[in-house]
Amino acid sequence: MLVIPTILKEVETVLSQVEQDQLQGLAIQLQKAKRIFVIGEGRSGLMAKSFAMRLMHLGATVFVVGETITPSIEGGDLLVAISGSGTTKNVVWTAEKTKSLGCSVMAVTTNPESALAAAATQILHVPAATKYRRENELKTIQPLGSLFDQCAHILFDTLCLLYSKLNEVDHTLAFSRHSNLE
Repeated sequence: MLVIPTILKEVETVLSQVEQDQLQGLAIQLQKAKRIFVIGEGRSGLMAKSFAMRLMHLGATVFVVGETITPSIEGGDLLVAISGSGTTKNVVWTAEKTKSLGCSVMAVTTNPESALAAAATQILHVPAATKYRRENELKTIQPLGSLFDQCAHILFDTLCLLYSKLNEVDHTLAFSRHSNLE
């Protein structure tokens, strides 16, 4: 078996099920947000941090929940909560708390019936396999939630591309915000 072509086919299968119009709508929600907060645990947390970094490059005011410099969330803010299963306790609790404060919650999950989805004001359904290998999940050759993480990363980069077009941020402007302390 050729591993890379198989992985690419898995990713393509998942991404082909995500509606372009939905992504455009989510990019508009990101644009409208006063500030954007992201949360995820484990590898989903790493995807969240990479998303936050790219949004910062594009001029968004963005924070990672749990970092020491993260302020309190308030009206007009948006939380992007990432959990493949939609059951990660800290992510679900943060989404529920955010919603109770009257802020928007964008859930990124494989499970639109999950506790995270129930706490969300909008859902980005990523129909990929998770570490739980539920009956209705796509089959994958990859370990744990790798397929979800890969697809989430590509979808976040897609959202960033759409966001950059809405805000007319070109490569030169984005690069000017890239770290110069490296």
